[in-house]
Amino acid sequence: MTAIEAKFAKLGTDHAPGQEVRQGHDAADAMLRGESLPGTPVDFSHGDVNDNAFPPTPGALDEFVSGVHRGGSQAYTEYRGAAELRERVAGKLAAFTGRPVSAANELIITPGTQGALFLAIAATVTAGDKVAIVRPDYFANRKLVEFLGAEVVPVRMDYLGNTTGAGIDLGQLEDVFKSGVKTFLFSNPNNPAGVIYSAEEIGRIAALANRYGVSVIADQLYSRLLYSGQTYTHLRASAIDADKVVTIIGPSKTESLSGYRLGVAFGSAHLVDRMEKLQAIVSLRAPGYSQAVLRTWFDEPAGWIEERTAQHEAIRDDLMKVFRAVPGLTIRTPEAGSYLFPRLPRLDLPLHTFVRALRTQAGVTVTPGTEFSPDATDSIRLNFSQNHQAAVKAVERIAQMIERYRAR
Repeated sequence: MTAIEAKFAKLGTDHAPGQEVRQGHDAADAMLRGESLPGTPVDFSHGDVNDNAFPPTPGALDEFVSGVHRGGSQAYTEYRGAAELRERVAGKLAAFTGRPVSAANELIITPGTQGALFLAIAATVTAGDKVAIVRPDYFANRKLVEFLGAEVVPVRMDYLGNTTGAGIDLGQLEDVFKSGVKTFLFSNPNNPAGVIYSAEEIGRIAALANRYGVSVIADQLYSRLLYSGQTYTHLRASAIDADKVVTIIGPSKTESLSGYRLGVAFGSAHLVDRMEKLQAIVSLRAPGYSQAVLRTWFDEPAGWIEERTAQHEAIRDDLMKVFRAVPGLTIRTPEAGSYLFPRLPRLDLPLHTFVRALRTQAGVTVTPGTEFSPDATDSIRLNFSQNHQAAVKAVERIAQMIERYRAR
């Protein structure tokens, strides 16, 4: 394998969320035994944005069509995004996060939060750098850092053994900062575990970043979807140096606007400037007509976000009941977002073969835990933003499959 082939092989998209190999059989399927379990197929690798589950926010399509009718003025916006929309979004995000945002200098609209993540990492990381990444965390973090030729320095997060906060090992975090790490990358709420960093953890991260001059990229995609009794601390509103943090957020998940490919990054002016330069080469701008949809963001009808959160919480609770009844399975109740990350009991099958068995025999698609940490060889991730009844039935089939393949 050549160096360039090896570089792209590390991106490994076959098992990435939404891209699992779903067709055909190979030699590994011969290991699978048992008949198929009847039931409606459910794809837990991403959320269901259809009318029977969680449709996009009201008015989104109307705004998109209005953008089309505006023609070139909407299609060819500034590379950072339309100035009027940036002003609107900056005001909403300032109120949401608790610190002012300069629409002119500190904010960029991107092609999805995935685009924002790529731009933010590329703006802070170069070949040979050390980059601290939490394990487990969002699947693209490690892959993008490695693709850019940097070194991943893992930081433990004991989400199962901790009841307050995410369980990040702050002592290890300080050690890796001391070792020469220049960038720290994490999601809050955590994807895949759905846990929220405590105010104490966020305060400590901010203090360490300031002390050691580390830039921080905070992925806060699910920070609007908080469950009963939960509080959230925005890193940018802590004591962190404003020039050292970039926050990523967007309307693709909670608001079901993923098809419009909209993301936002805001924070350090010099990093946002770098991100604009790169975006001007990679994609020019976020989709022009789609940018108009941001007029609906944070302006949903009264009670809409509360109702959507309550619906997700009800699904979460019913799925947790099923999983908690499985002997040997370990799981922590998510505090935000729409993910479950159960640790499975010991099975007769390797993780990826079991994931294939779930798909072929139970009609259930999940994402293997190894996408989020090389150590998560006994975990699977489910996005439970699904039709409630279908999701419960699908998790019941997962429980049956666990029993079918449980190590004896």
